[in-house]
Amino acid sequence: FRLSTLPGEQAQVDWGSFGSIEIGAARRPLSCFVMVLSWSRAIFARFVLDQTLESFVRCHVAAFEAFGGVPRTLLYDNLKAAVLERVGDVIRFNPRLLDLAGHYHFAPTPVAVARGNEKGRVERAIRYIRESFFAARSFHTVQHLNRQLEEWTLQIAHARIVPGDIHKRTVADALEQERPRLLPMPAHPFACDFVKPIASGKSPYIRFDGNDYSIPHTLARKPLTLVASDSVVRVLDGELVVARHARSYERGRQIELEQHLEALATDKRRAREHRGRNRLAAACPSATAFLEKVALHGGHLGGTTTRLLHLLDQYGA
Repeated sequence: FRLSTLPGEQAQVDWGSFGSIEIGAARRPLSCFVMVLSWSRAIFARFVLDQTLESFVRCHVAAFEAFGGVPRTLLYDNLKAAVLERVGDVIRFNPRLLDLAGHYHFAPTPVAVARGNEKGRVERAIRYIRESFFAARSFHTVQHLNRQLEEWTLQIAHARIVPGDIHKRTVADALEQERPRLLPMPAHPFACDFVKPIASGKSPYIRFDGNDYSIPHTLARKPLTLVASDSVVRVLDGELVVARHARSYERGRQIELEQHLEALATDKRRAREHRGRNRLAAACPSATAFLEKVALHGGHLGGTTTRLLHLLDQYGA
């Protein structure tokens, strides 16, 4: 049967895979999140570098903002971000998706098994993007690609006539009619950041998504919280932000803040000086009194300690 919907009733959601993209020395998969309003056929699409749950949720929020409201039902294929387990009609949804649905008041609905026609509008939209927009498209970055996609959506995809519409309305006109029928946006957007308890090893770095990010060396091996958006990686000690980095989508990089390196170097210098003085004091009973006199007369303790250690190595106590 041909399926029909009312304005504001339903949207269909799916991922499209578009090969891969090189970022520095790394190669990342290129995916496109697509949401289609079933009545007006308005499209929201965004290219991302993974199909993680965080990207899935983040793209939902961006789609609702672009449409200016929320459809009452969102139709999904049985993808892992939406459905964790299914036995016949018994479905266990991803709890994160249910949190999102509760925040925006929509009903997540998976299609029936082997009923691809139920979400044919989003599948056709992905094919339309692949053939009309992406084919032979040149771009420098994912951000550049998404800017071109936004222009194409407004100027081409939403300028076409709604398929099968007897009134010959454009998608843009139909969207304007459908927008008042969508559920209103909540007062605050849903928190989309990836959050994870984390701790570093011996070195003051935490690893996330294939890269190492610096933290204050005093917090090495201590329990911390990592909070990552699509552009920023933050590290929290309790509620205090102790590190903030631009997120990298390369792999194997070491991303550092200058103040973390300077604090570590200063601490190491002090530690070397203290270790040197302790060694002198253990080897020469008069070393402590001698260094006190050097300090009293304005001498350079670090340089004096280094020279005395050389003498100790060369001639003994």
